[in-house]
Amino acid sequence: MTQQKYPEHIDLKPVMHVEGVVRLPGSKSISNRILLLAALAEGETTIVDLLASDDTLVMLNALHELGIHWTQDEQTAPATLHQVHHVTGGGGQFPNHKADLFMGNAGTAIRPLTAALAVIGGDYTLHGVSRMHERPIGDLVDALNAVGAQIEYTGNAGFPPLHIRKGHLTAQRMSVRGDVSSQFLTALLMVAPLMARGHAVTIDVVGELISKPYIQITLNLMRRFGVTVEQDGWASFTVQAGQNYKSPGTIHVEGDASSASYFLAAGAIAGGPVRVEGVGRDSIQGDVRFAQALEQMGVQITMGDNWIEAKSAGPLKAIDMDFNHIPDAAMTIAVAALYADGTTTLRNIASWRVKETDRIAAMATELRKLGAEVEEGADYLKVTPPAVIGSAAIDTYDDHRMAMCFSLASLDGALRRGNNVRINDPKCVAKTFPDYFAAFAGIAHDNLF
Repeated sequence: MTQQKYPEHIDLKPVMHVEGVVRLPGSKSISNRILLLAALAEGETTIVDLLASDDTLVMLNALHELGIHWTQDEQTAPATLHQVHHVTGGGGQFPNHKADLFMGNAGTAIRPLTAALAVIGGDYTLHGVSRMHERPIGDLVDALNAVGAQIEYTGNAGFPPLHIRKGHLTAQRMSVRGDVSSQFLTALLMVAPLMARGHAVTIDVVGELISKPYIQITLNLMRRFGVTVEQDGWASFTVQAGQNYKSPGTIHVEGDASSASYFLAAGAIAGGPVRVEGVGRDSIQGDVRFAQALEQMGVQITMGDNWIEAKSAGPLKAIDMDFNHIPDAAMTIAVAALYADGTTTLRNIASWRVKETDRIAAMATELRKLGAEVEEGADYLKVTPPAVIGSAAIDTYDDHRMAMCFSLASLDGALRRGNNVRINDPKCVAKTFPDYFAAFAGIAHDNLF
């Protein structure tokens, strides 16, 4: 599948029924973790089904600038759903000790890479788009600098851009806040083996750890590369000395469970069945639990080892749930709430504030355009649906998930609420799912555009 070229906006007409099968692109979270682990490992790693997107390209380009050799099989280029890459690891080192790295708006790239560069040492600058310079990284930088790293802010304190020099990290214990972004802990966990040369390294979590399923992904992938982590619940994590990353040979990237949410929700709203392939009951991604939220809304869900299917069982039921564990997929619930039989409440979603945009504010603004009554709090959102979804032009804030979520407002489900929806700046989906609108049209049994 080749990347779709998008105009300034896409107009979606009401769709009465959806049905079909969607093969998911690779998970962004898994793809960028695997790329960095492969770069740090000994040996060559073959990565199958790496996500073709802006965020993974950012990581691939950064690794190239750092001297890590990688190739892509020609038959999988330029952008398909089944890419194969070969990465030659540096055995815990980067060949190039000086580099200027552009990180776009890829949080899954800049945060673990910052930790790796700080531990390995050199002279590096990291910067990105303007929104990246508004996304917090201070808790990670503080944790590293407290144990001997030398990371400086070259703009506003607490945010990229960064200048990293060679430090001297010898501490056996370090701590990091867990209530802003789980990516800070992920970054420290991934570099802990590089620090645990002659002694164990323990990372203590300060406060509540959010998005725990994403930490499970990190721990699972570290095991695949030969490193085990000892846990004291979610309060502390210890890496014993003498463990080095080693290539697992070939590793497959699961389909993106967050991307699955849009198609499963479509099946829930407008008939179905819609099946997604690439994730299932054996997935290591916490976002597969999105299917449980749909079940709470009355949706018929069936699941296999590597697939999930959703089918409408009538109007959706309003729910009141804690979504701390699946913050990205929870955005889809906020739009699905337009089709519910009452007020839906999403709780414990404060992390939305520091994503690609302030997603709580953005979601509230765009849902109101469609006629919904929305109550917005520091860490919650309440959505009361309109009798009929109004026609609206949805702004996407250069946020891929805003564009994909609001495509669902074109569906004319059991409550006959769908309407004409314009999605502005649809090209932002290239961050994780370049061909999203083509895939969405593929399950629409009406003329979508």
